[in-house]
Amino acid sequence: MNNTILMRALRGEKVERTPMWLMRQAGRVLPEYRQLKAEHGFVKMASTPELAARVTLQPIERFGWDGAILFADILTPLMPLDFGIDFAPGPVFARPLEGAADLHRVKEVPAGGLAHVEEAIRLVLQELPPECTMLGFAGAPFTMASYLLDGGGSREHARLRAAVYSGEAWFPELLERLADMTIGYLQTQIEAGCQAVQLFDTWAGLLDETTYRRYALPAVQRIFRALKGKAPLLYLIKDGAHLFDAMLASEADGLSLDWRMPFAASRAAAGDLIVQGNMDPGVLLGTAEEVRRAALAVLDANAGRPGHVFNLGHGLLPQTKIENLLVLKETVHSYGNARV
Repeated sequence: MNNTILMRALRGEKVERTPMWLMRQAGRVLPEYRQLKAEHGFVKMASTPELAARVTLQPIERFGWDGAILFADILTPLMPLDFGIDFAPGPVFARPLEGAADLHRVKEVPAGGLAHVEEAIRLVLQELPPECTMLGFAGAPFTMASYLLDGGGSREHARLRAAVYSGEAWFPELLERLADMTIGYLQTQIEAGCQAVQLFDTWAGLLDETTYRRYALPAVQRIFRALKGKAPLLYLIKDGAHLFDAMLASEADGLSLDWRMPFAASRAAAGDLIVQGNMDPGVLLGTAEEVRRAALAVLDANAGRPGHVFNLGHGLLPQTKIENLLVLKETVHSYGNARV
């Protein structure tokens, strides 16, 4: 499986066509997913290996994407710890992190705490087509800190931002602890069979570049340095176009580009790094003609250079039209190198 088209592209090799997978492909855009969720609920699906494997495989069975990304929640490594996480429907923490005196609660996941993740990966690999790559993922430390401190999702991120600008040493220590937890979590996924992994920094885009480099970037570098050479390492910052220069210093093997980033310029600046992206997921709410136009614009901007994986600038929207996904696949798969 290390010679799939996606893996070859992630090694920077020339491939016969641009490989593709989509963020949030395993989830709410699919009617078969919504049916499972209605029957079992999100928490049961994410924590039951057989159900998580089924959801991971659903988009592969329907569309034949080149990569299958593990179905799990970004908070998975925190759930075995003492934070009382529930979903209603978004994450809610009964016992969020309070500050410096609370840091001891952020620790290594207890033995067996991630066994359901390992089993889900094993089950996916039993059914995954040999031409498809198994992908794992985790949340980046700054993003995990946002949920820990604000007790779930937040619009203002007030407690997170107060911690950033407190000037106290406990916040960088929190990010280090979360980095070490994430290293262990991604290592578990790689050992279970994930061939490449992506780090999602959903909330780092809140920061200006100077603050990002001071706090969020060192924790990301800590993760990628620890895992370097074990699998291709990919990095995404949601709403992170203004942080692109700092992302280049992350030590990731590849960068997922926000759709607001001009592809050609970003591609040139990335040098030998792998680049994923970067069509606006909103285009998939429109016409088939717009889908073709937007996809071809990305492919043309890449100009046939190796090391490109077609993806979106962020995840699929729930309202995405299934028929547009079929148009997108046909457009990317038929492109090849014919227009280069």
